[in-house]
Amino acid sequence: YLETQEGKNLPVPHCIKPEKGWEIAPSLKPFVEKAAAVVEKPTFGSLELPKVIAGLEPEAIELVGLCTDICVIANAMILKAAFPEVPISVDASCCAGVTPESHENALEAMKMCQVAIR
Repeated sequence: YLETQEGKNLPVPHCIKPEKGWEIAPSLKPFVEKAAAVVEKPTFGSLELPKVIAGLEPEAIELVGLCTDICVIANAMILKAAFPEVPISVDASCCAGVTPESHENALEAMKMCQVAIR
């Protein structure tokens, strides 16, 4: 990880499969088991995510997750580009950023790109 561009710029190994911190929290496993799809992402944003979502023909998309200011915003922008006419929202109460300030900055940036913040 530390040899990748991400690792060089964010030198905190995290979410590395199959290490601790990568797996789904036990309290969330019942939801994952009911999910239409699970998408693993190798970096901040996933180019696989819009392909999977396209197959679901969504009327709307809502995002939650960590970190608002890195992964959530990256995936929101990818999805907004892939589905410009599908309403996309972020549940801010189910997100957190690296800092409270960077969380708020990311929410404001997504608002400017017509992602609804709930």
